[in-house]
Amino acid sequence: MPRKPAQTNEEAENEKIDEEPNNPQSEIDKLSRMLAAVLDYLADEENEEIDIEYLFDKTEGLREWRKQYQEKNRKLIEEEIKKSLADLTFDELQRIREQIKEK
Repeated sequence: MPRKPAQTNEEAENEKIDEEPNNPQSEIDKLSRMLAAVLDYLADEENEEIDIEYLFDKTEGLREWRKQYQEKNRKLIEEEIKKSLADLTFDELQRIREQIKEK
């Protein structure tokens, strides 16, 4: 049975870099792959409706990326709201408080 060729140090380093989550090129490649899959789906003329669950199921990493994006966006919105609270009047703050309690 033939043996697998030994991996060179350069190849090992390249694999290590590709696996790192903070590697910008790796992230770009991952996002490009997901975008291509979504665009292929959207360009398919046989699809009469967009099925987002199908896209999430068939596009590896898309669901996780969306969750991360939503969480990041949520934190930005929270910070924006916190900063703007100081500028509101007491009455405006009370109205917001009532709206929150209603939910």
